[in-house]
Amino acid sequence: MQVRKAVFPVAGLGTRFLPATKAMPKEMLPVVDKPLIQYAVEEALSAGISEIIFVTGRSKQAIEDHFDHFCELEHTLMARSKDALLKEIALLVPESGTFIYTRQNEPLGLGHAIWCARKIVGNEPFAVLLADDLMKSEKPVLKQMIERFDSLQASLVCVEEVDPTATASYGILDADPPKDRITRIRGLVEKPAPAEAPSNLAIIGRYILTPEIFDILERKETGAGGEIQITDAMARLLGTQPIYGYRYEGERFDCGTKVGFQMANLSYALDRPDLRDRLISFLRGTLNVCE
Repeated sequence: MQVRKAVFPVAGLGTRFLPATKAMPKEMLPVVDKPLIQYAVEEALSAGISEIIFVTGRSKQAIEDHFDHFCELEHTLMARSKDALLKEIALLVPESGTFIYTRQNEPLGLGHAIWCARKIVGNEPFAVLLADDLMKSEKPVLKQMIERFDSLQASLVCVEEVDPTATASYGILDADPPKDRITRIRGLVEKPAPAEAPSNLAIIGRYILTPEIFDILERKETGAGGEIQITDAMARLLGTQPIYGYRYEGERFDCGTKVGFQMANLSYALDRPDLRDRLISFLRGTLNVCE
């Protein structure tokens, strides 16, 4: 089976970035000059995904507007001969039917948000991308995962080693030693305390899941934080089918934290010829003052 659909849970409130996110979705926070959600959508499309499913909530209209026509802006750019910008924003508007929106009416957790897409996904494997995790890589991380899924035909999650003191922020794996970047998962624990964590190998914001996960999420069993956790559902899925971890090639920026968000901005800005030299000069001056 092929992975054709990708689910984007974007209903969260973004409280870590208040007051900036009081009236703006956290997924619209820009890294240089492009919002986080656009990076994730571009990753999915470049991996061959043909159907993007947004699970939204209140105050998320800006996401829909971002991927739609803005006639007044387009006419202004055209009148001013801003052809490059006009072409760039035109690329944001997909073919009709490519983007689908559904609502998560209650904030009941990531597992619940994914469950909200069940009728759109149907009986086929699907990807889940969390825009907070900005993945910088030569080959899109989701494309790397889909290539592995094509041979494994089993659920696959993106993993990396994290600081052992930070396990309470992640779903943590008990897993076999890796072979060719793939590790077979023996067990999963959602947000364990460091003393109780089976390892420091953490799930990050890229998943490929088989549709059987929806039957487990349908039970609406709650876990850590009183929420319906996707990690708990995957732990139950392990009883009937294998799940693998994939150690991706690339670099991850945790843009759900303020430090990670600033690091992402610096990294992407330094890749830009029009920004690089002035930024390096500024950073050198700032670091000299701090020494």
